[in-house]
Amino acid sequence: MPRVSVQRKVCWFIATANWPSPVYCSLSTLDSHNLFSAIPDFRQAQGKRYSLRAILSLAAAAMLCGYRSYSAIAEWGRNYGQALAAALGFTNGTTPCAATLHTIFCHLDKQAFEAQLGGWAEAVLSATPVAQLEAEAIDGKSLRGSQKQGAVGAHLLSVVSHRLGLTLLQRAVPEKTNEISAAHELLSELILEGRVITMDALLTQRKLAEAILQQGGRYVMIAKENQAELRKWIKALFDEPQWLREPPQVAESLEVGHGRVEKRHLQASSALADHELWPGLEQVFAIKRTVTHQKSGKRSQEVVYGCTNLTKEQANAEMLMKLVRGHWRIENQSHWVRDVTFDEDHGQVRKGNIPQVMAALRNMVIGLMRKTGENNIAAACRKFAAQPQAALALIGIKT
Repeated sequence: MPRVSVQRKVCWFIATANWPSPVYCSLSTLDSHNLFSAIPDFRQAQGKRYSLRAILSLAAAAMLCGYRSYSAIAEWGRNYGQALAAALGFTNGTTPCAATLHTIFCHLDKQAFEAQLGGWAEAVLSATPVAQLEAEAIDGKSLRGSQKQGAVGAHLLSVVSHRLGLTLLQRAVPEKTNEISAAHELLSELILEGRVITMDALLTQRKLAEAILQQGGRYVMIAKENQAELRKWIKALFDEPQWLREPPQVAESLEVGHGRVEKRHLQASSALADHELWPGLEQVFAIKRTVTHQKSGKRSQEVVYGCTNLTKEQANAEMLMKLVRGHWRIENQSHWVRDVTFDEDHGQVRKGNIPQVMAALRNMVIGLMRKTGENNIAAACRKFAAQPQAALALIGIKT
């Protein structure tokens, strides 16, 4: 593996009590030695056969090769021989069995683990600045198989970078609560200054908008029936153009694929900016989606309304279209891959912290592969399975 210069290294200091130490990473690899060494080990020193760092490195390398469960990870360690085991840090030449991994993942400090992984992702994001707006999507996902088995915290709320597809933060939604309350906790831990947060209609809430504003952030929110008054005003504005003080900004897009043609027409206006309808409101927008099925010719239409505290100078109609479309990358680049490539929804692990730890590992390896330019995650996993040394190199381990 080529040596990475000091200038290309990034140190991100995690300034909260739950994030125990600095995380070091390079722009090309993940430094698993420093990253995983910072995770607190719950085990007593006596009788500890394998280091926690080696176990987590094994899990990361196996997942890069497409191995999905903790039992499959144990198989991966046994299949590739003593040389790889030694490189991972298993000094006695053997790797742990599935029962050992079950125990480790069950009791691992999930908050510290996710904090370290989030620190690495934040370091990568901060080290690769963007000329345009930096946007992050917040959305929830259920671990369906684990949820059916009664696992605690089987619904997770994640923050994913539009640009890089990295999961910056993930938290379980506690039982007897909902995504809205969990989103408040997420926002309090995020770096929001100068960044745009996108979310679906469920999270279009006044208190969330206020929290984003208080931390110097920006939002793009969708207004549906849960915010009926806001939606009514936006709809009326575009239904009755005489209310507009000036012509709306307009943007259009066209996509052809999967047997259908989808046309989007966005109108944006700042006419409601002084109406105090919503915290920090600067612009509202309406997106008309027209879908034509090529085989049948059947056509359907839908109009979606939204609002933002971005001014028209900060985000014109084309940028607003990009931000709204970019929000769904959390589904396409994270949730869908976890379900289809890593079979997350069929996993039925339910004990202790295993569901959340496994989800965090999936987020990490998906983000790592995307950062290195892999667009087809399934194909990348097959490549690493055929070249396990490349998987180890990607997490900073020389063989």
